[in-house]
Amino acid sequence: MAKKIETLLATMGRDGAKLNRVVNTPVYHASTVMFDSYADMRDGVKNLDDKPFYGRMGTPTTRDLEDAVCELEGGAVTRLFPSGMAAVTVSLLSVLKAGDHLLMSDSVYEPSKIIAKSLLKRFGVETTYFDPLAGADIAAQFKDNTKAVFLETPGSLTFEVQDIPAISKVAHERGAYVIADCTWGASYFMKGLELGADLSVQAGTKYYVGHSDVMMGCITANERTAAKLKRCRMDLGQTVAPDDAYLTLRGMRTLGIRLEQHQKNALTVANWLEKHPMVDRVLYPPLENCPGHDIFMRDFTGASGLLSFVLKNGAYADLGALADDMELFKMGFSWGGFESLICPSDPTGFRHITPWQANGPLIRLHIGLEHTDDLIEDLDRGFSRYKKVS
Repeated sequence: MAKKIETLLATMGRDGAKLNRVVNTPVYHASTVMFDSYADMRDGVKNLDDKPFYGRMGTPTTRDLEDAVCELEGGAVTRLFPSGMAAVTVSLLSVLKAGDHLLMSDSVYEPSKIIAKSLLKRFGVETTYFDPLAGADIAAQFKDNTKAVFLETPGSLTFEVQDIPAISKVAHERGAYVIADCTWGASYFMKGLELGADLSVQAGTKYYVGHSDVMMGCITANERTAAKLKRCRMDLGQTVAPDDAYLTLRGMRTLGIRLEQHQKNALTVANWLEKHPMVDRVLYPPLENCPGHDIFMRDFTGASGLLSFVLKNGAYADLGALADDMELFKMGFSWGGFESLICPSDPTGFRHITPWQANGPLIRLHIGLEHTDDLIEDLDRGFSRYKKVS
């Protein structure tokens, strides 16, 4: 029976629980797996990635999380990694080799670019950056050795929404793979594989966990890339702790209701920011002036709690007046938890072909689950402090 997503979140990834007649799969701490017979051991070695024969290949706890993410994403296989950044790295290594060319969106998370500039470059992979709003025009950037396109939609700082179907069509016609970092939509508001990506990357640290207490990365592959993902993960020895898998799976049970509230709160704050006299523009895909808004309306069913806004004037050096004494918006680089966060950010230094231009500083917010009246009051006090020094 086809399940609605709310039912899916409550029922997925519970095979280990059924074995023990409990609601949640227990935490299995295991390095050694024992076999009933020599034949059983030989069978385990032959099917070493699909039938765990050693703790590194997974336990019932980690396998249930993989099954849950895979079912939510609609993929062929999911593998877990100790961070979102580890997942990004393995997604690239699984489809690229020395001599290949990579196309990467200019708006992606800065550490993803660092991987391209450092690790991939050392391994002989060339990277070219493209306009995140290029869509089908990305075809002009392809070379004979272009093997992969990496995008993040929306960009988690400047929020350009990329056209995955158009980019995927161009890439697949040329035999290339598409990797999409889909963390912002959390496979609840958008599913990258359904839109044409071959590999969907999630920083499960964010909304899957939802409580800011676990590092987790996930890659879900379609049939075309499943074997490549499994082989690369095996070769690199990547694994996650069963306690972290347990907490991530528990967090996913409330993913839907949390995201709905994050969206409601973020829209309220974004609409308030748009009217504030000190704000030049708000970068949040549901808003009409956000780059790629039309693509968002076509491909997403909703929006999460992460957004940015640009001040009309002032300098980054003065932002301490705004951010230092916030009561609810604490400074931090992550997002996706229940708490609200503020993060002054300057995109100028890591844009390559689409220069960042703004009259004032950019500030990223994660809108948490607090009451919006309190969040707005906290921001308003921050603006008042900033106005005195800017």
